[in-house]
Amino acid sequence: MLGATVSKSDYKSIQLKIINYVLFTFLGYVCIGLPLAILPIFITKNLGYSALVAGVVISLQYATTFVTRGISGNMIDKYGPKLSVYISMICFMLNGILLYAVYLLRANPSLSLITLVVVRLITGCGEGFIGASPIAWAMMIVGQKHTATVISYNGIASYGALAVGAPLGVLLNEQFGLNAVSILILLIAVFGFFLATKKEKIVSAKQDNNASHVPFFSVLRKVAPYGICLMLAGLGFGTISNFITLYYDHFHWANAALCLSVFSILFIVGRLFFSNAINQHGGIKVALACLICETVGLFLLAIIHHPYFALLGASVTGFGFSLVFPALGVEAVKLFSAERSGAALAAYGLFIDISLGITGPLIGGVIEGFGIASMFTFCTGIVFIGLLLCASLNKKAAKVLAA
Repeated sequence: MLGATVSKSDYKSIQLKIINYVLFTFLGYVCIGLPLAILPIFITKNLGYSALVAGVVISLQYATTFVTRGISGNMIDKYGPKLSVYISMICFMLNGILLYAVYLLRANPSLSLITLVVVRLITGCGEGFIGASPIAWAMMIVGQKHTATVISYNGIASYGALAVGAPLGVLLNEQFGLNAVSILILLIAVFGFFLATKKEKIVSAKQDNNASHVPFFSVLRKVAPYGICLMLAGLGFGTISNFITLYYDHFHWANAALCLSVFSILFIVGRLFFSNAINQHGGIKVALACLICETVGLFLLAIIHHPYFALLGASVTGFGFSLVFPALGVEAVKLFSAERSGAALAAYGLFIDISLGITGPLIGGVIEGFGIASMFTFCTGIVFIGLLLCASLNKKAAKVLAA
């Protein structure tokens, strides 16, 4: 899977090493996922605020994620990823403590909401610091030649954690309340912190003395063509994740949860079994094929309003999006030397944060203005633009190879 030069035993060893570090991603995203599905209900039902207020409060996370991604990337390159993991786990510890305070203050809605705003901002910090650090740590251990595999496994860890965390949070909230969710977040964060203490501190060897002085926004500008493709592709993924239940409810269909499950399963299947295609065919070609697949899936959702076709469309979309992040990420990281890989990954990761952050208000506006039946038509158009941009990158890459 990692190429003919890697034996089966070596491959297993590489797998275990990667899993050893992307475990931090899993722990961090379980902390993020646990309150994800229950906070909108808590804000609207328990605190008595509108759905708009709930949406704004939930989205605040992405503001601090955007800011801290750059700080984390530079910190990884300068001090190594271990410090960044420590900070993320401390953020999640604070998150758990303050979320418990939100629960205790529920009789005072305004104070509870203000505390929740702080919780969301801290959650964003935690996500910003955990976003690139386990990837960078694993890459330092197994080498940059396994970048595609590391990014793929990290994606499985993050999305798998959200898939586990969200329903577990709902179950805990139903049985015990928000306080139980906050305690579990605190315990997971403490476990993650102490697990990090057992790992070796590694810092990239500086091959270029001027590398550390490259401004983060210069790195951001350099990865932007790949990041914009990712951002456009992410809109389709975010729309299904956030709005498919509303879509099913609009048409009075059952089994929205089944649709989400199939969507997630096909995403994970793509990551698990086809990540080696990036090594074999190159990141841009794989991303191009994936964007075609995602566009077809969204087009099915847009033109045929039937539950069976919704399942099929969501499946094809999930499978299509599965390798977009690692495929384009490999190409983005190639633009930099090893000592700047942390900043490159952090800058590249910002684009998916932006995509998922704007999905709610953007698609909400489309639904408000044109109706829910039109949201997948809009998404198809947006992802198709990403496909055209990726085709342009592929054309440029072909010219470079031919030169």
